Amino acid sequence: MIRVRAATPADAPAVAAIYNEGIAGREATFETRPREPAELSAWFAESPFLVAEGLAGEVVGFAHVSAYSDRCVYAGVGEHGVYVAAAARGRGAGRALLHELCAAAEQAGYYKLTARIFTTNAASRALHVAAGFEEVGIQRRHGRLDGEWRDCVLVERLLGEAVRG
Repeated sequence: MIRVRAATPADAPAVAAIYNEGIAGREATFETRPREPAELSAWFAESPFLVAEGLAGEVVGFAHVSAYSDRCVYAGVGEHGVYVAAAARGRGAGRALLHELCAAAEQAGYYKLTARIFTTNAASRALHVAAGFEEVGIQRRHGRLDGEWRDCVLVERLLGEAVRG
C-alpha cells in the first residue's frame, strides 16, 4: 500500500537519494551532479511537494510543482517532476503521486501542470498518459546530456476551471 503525504524537511535525505538515482540513470533529468539534501531545501518552500511512503513508512518517491514562469499570465501553470526509487517502481507509487499532485495543484490554484520528459523514457511517458496527461509536442535537441542531444516530449494536464472551459 502506498501512502502519499506532504513532504517535510525531514524527508530531504530520502528525496535526495531518489533524485540522485534519477540523475545517475540518465533518463529523468539533464542534471549530472548528485545533490546533497541541503541543496534541495528550496523545494520544500514550493507547494505542492509530496512524498510517497511504502509499507514500512519509507519514502519511495516524490513529486513537486514549481512555477512555470514568473510572468503573471502563467501564474496558474506549474511545472512538475515525479521520481520513484528504482526498487519501488511498478508498484503504483508514481500513479499515486501524480493523482495526488494534480489534486493538490488544483487546490493551490493551478489550472495546468506541464513537464518535459525524455522521449526515450517510455515508463514516465506511459505513467503520465495513464494519469490523464497529454503529449502535446516534441522539443527536438532540447539539451545535451553527456555530450549527446536529447529530445523531450511536452506533457500537460488541464485542471479545474481549465478543464471545464
